[in-house]
Amino acid sequence: MENDFLAVFEFIDDILTLQPALVLFLILGLGYLIGNIRLGNFSFGPVAGVLFAGLFLGHFGFRITAAAQAVGFALFIFSVGYQAGPQFFFVLRQDGLKYLSLAVVVATCGFAIAAGWATAFSLDPGFSAGLLSGGLTSSPTLAAAQEAIRSGSVSIPDGITADDMLTNVATGYAITYIFGLAGLITVIKLLPGWLGIDLAAEAQRLQSDGRKNESVAPVNVTTRRYRVIGETFTVPTVGELRQLYWDQVTVVRAIRDDKPLTLQDSEHLEEGDILEISGPRRFFTRVAPLIGEEVPLGYRLSDATDTAQVIVMSDAAIGRSIADADIARRFGLVLNRVNRLGTQLPIEPDLLLEKGDILTVIGPATQVDALGEFMGAIERDISETDMVTFAFGIAAGIILGMLSVTVGGVSIGLGTAGGLLLSGLIIGYTRNMRPTFGRLPEAARWFLMEFGLLLFMAGVGLRAGGSIIETLLQAGPMLILGGIVVTITPILLGYLFGRKVLKIEPVLLFGAITGAMTSGAALGVVTGAARSSVPALGYTGTYAFANVLLMVAGSLILMF
Repeated sequence: MENDFLAVFEFIDDILTLQPALVLFLILGLGYLIGNIRLGNFSFGPVAGVLFAGLFLGHFGFRITAAAQAVGFALFIFSVGYQAGPQFFFVLRQDGLKYLSLAVVVATCGFAIAAGWATAFSLDPGFSAGLLSGGLTSSPTLAAAQEAIRSGSVSIPDGITADDMLTNVATGYAITYIFGLAGLITVIKLLPGWLGIDLAAEAQRLQSDGRKNESVAPVNVTTRRYRVIGETFTVPTVGELRQLYWDQVTVVRAIRDDKPLTLQDSEHLEEGDILEISGPRRFFTRVAPLIGEEVPLGYRLSDATDTAQVIVMSDAAIGRSIADADIARRFGLVLNRVNRLGTQLPIEPDLLLEKGDILTVIGPATQVDALGEFMGAIERDISETDMVTFAFGIAAGIILGMLSVTVGGVSIGLGTAGGLLLSGLIIGYTRNMRPTFGRLPEAARWFLMEFGLLLFMAGVGLRAGGSIIETLLQAGPMLILGGIVVTITPILLGYLFGRKVLKIEPVLLFGAITGAMTSGAALGVVTGAARSSVPALGYTGTYAFANVLLMVAGSLILMF
């Protein structure tokens, strides 16, 4: 029986050794399966899942090529910059000082603790970078540190090789990342209760109309027609009906004698008028029964409606609130979703639109076109990625990273990570200024960034897996304890700084702290506790800055 098992194991080993691509995609698939396992409300997510799968196979000596990991690194870093470009420069010019300050405090705190810890306990070179990136769960920090070592932009201490240093970064990250993720989520979940803060009440208080936010975005949008019967909808004026029943999202069109009506607030509906309503299903269950009988639409809904993503780019739209834009009444469209930097925001009347926001709208195609002209551009017009700009953008980033100047005998440059990030920031920003330039649809952008990150993390896990047991036995306790300190202290300091100095509201501040630590999983915990997506506004404020700061920190920390 034992011989049969060994034969099967050797057969599998031979196949995986001959097919490194098979190793990679097995890790990706297993990583997603592991990441989807839920323990109550907690799940590790695909990044941690791929890391664990890589550690397991890496323990048996499997590897992927350095070139494959480098491609993943380039895709991930460039895509991060591309996504953050519009928001980064816009916020920097507007009210970004507050969120920039918070991101600086969190990053500096984590950096100081990781550097001090590595120095105080004489950790081997590279562990400081693993401690910082794992404790803050920051993939950009890890990527920047490893690339700085590979490119030779940091000096390798005597008695250690670049490969040894890369392994120390990877194993240090793998060991500290586990608590970094679980600990961050736990502290963020428990801290409001310890401080006596009711996030749900705070979120409700911040709502402009004093009502609880029902949803991040309306779903299951549909269109129906109703004939007005009785005095409920004929006695009140149109303005009074809006105050009584309208949710500021649903589109209502009045039809009389088969002709559309444009009614003023002081006018009345008449018996027999038709109301054509497009909106979320909850509106129909609450309001429609009061109108009268439902009547057929008279046309196929699919022929008359369009779903598109509109990008906020024009000066006429930037800085306007959702209420001021008046998308439902002015354009006859249902606003279904608002995304900023890949984060879904609450659809609230006082939400201010910013450059690069992506609005998902539903309604007649002609009205979508009109909104696109007003807002800036329509994403549905873009089905292909501008591969010329994408490829040359990454090439330009790599070249920028190779450039350096010597000051006082010290070579100073951006490094590959900094060059790719800067190239992505510039192209992403330019894309919003000129819609025909650098086309990269949202779905393609998500895939490139996600695939690039997971490809890179697979390489990290495989490298760390070969020595993680030895590292745990030798430096594990000090790394684990250091990771705990690196994770918890920036959260506490960030909260104190945000409340006492910056005066940020708690529900926004907790979202901003998760953004400063680039943790989407922790943001989900905050929005869940708040029963609102208001914290996402704080998250987007710090997220773009944090990516840049923590990437720079990944290179600098290697000096300790």
